[in-house]
Amino acid sequence: MTTLIIPGYRGSESGHWQRQWLEEDDTARLVEQDDWENPVLSQWLYVLEAKLAETPDAILVAHSLGCVLVSHLASRPSAAHVAGALLVAPADAERMATQDPKFRSFAPLPRQNLGFPSIVVASRNDPYMSFNKAQALAGVWGSGFVDVEYAGHINVESGFGSWPDGHILANSMRRPQEAFRTQRAA
Repeated sequence: MTTLIIPGYRGSESGHWQRQWLEEDDTARLVEQDDWENPVLSQWLYVLEAKLAETPDAILVAHSLGCVLVSHLASRPSAAHVAGALLVAPADAERMATQDPKFRSFAPLPRQNLGFPSIVVASRNDPYMSFNKAQALAGVWGSGFVDVEYAGHINVESGFGSWPDGHILANSMRRPQEAFRTQRAA
């Protein structure tokens, strides 16, 4: 089962846990956007959907604006190819859009069940989304919720390099499907 790594605005810099994940996990593939500096939802969705067509039944591991991208994907037919999603430190695209027009295409934040297994990981002092809003979105999206307390934006700046807990959370979405496949094959 492939893991698709989905960075947010500006991609994930060197040393970011997503970049390290790519080095540590042979099944991980980067969803490489053409322009990390100028996010356009329709273009980013196209790239993500093309990658999903190549690797159906993938686990998505998204960060920041990448989480918002995944939430928009949920209403599209290609969402049927998602085995699960780990949504780490989602960005508040609505607030960002009021501060910078380059984020307008990502707003408003979708407010419906994602339709695939998912976990939102949020911090109580994330400057890009309030903890309460992240928790409320997890409920609306039908996602599990993990409180990492005071971890900032869960990036290099807030002290995150390699992140073993992220692998554990993503793997928790793999096990039920692998067990199901084993039972069906028997």
